[in-house]
Amino acid sequence: MNIKPIRNDEDLRQAFARLEVIFQAEPGTPEFDEMEILATLIEVYENRHYPIGPASPVEAIRFRMEQKGLTPRDLEPYIGGSGRVSEILNGKRSLSLRMIKNLHEGLRIPYESLLSGAV
Repeated sequence: MNIKPIRNDEDLRQAFARLEVIFQAEPGTPEFDEMEILATLIEVYENRHYPIGPASPVEAIRFRMEQKGLTPRDLEPYIGGSGRVSEILNGKRSLSLRMIKNLHEGLRIPYESLLSGAV
């Protein structure tokens, strides 16, 4: 096992190539240990150099709609009339605290997603 820090994208490419070779390693083997260490190093490098921010509240709502096969009309009990739903989904209106609470309780959308970007 020859593990080194991942300092640049070339190191990252090499780490991925090695990980691909040992990915199916059996627990308790040196290859399995190497796989766990490489996965951790890759995750740290990617989080530092290619961070993925939280989804916007609208993206979170749209994602839940897709998951559950909902239409904008199905959001009316949580947000209000069709005009208000349209304004929210088109980014022309922000969610109120009541809407956030309703969406969280009714559709189980995490508060963190509904509040992202809020100041």
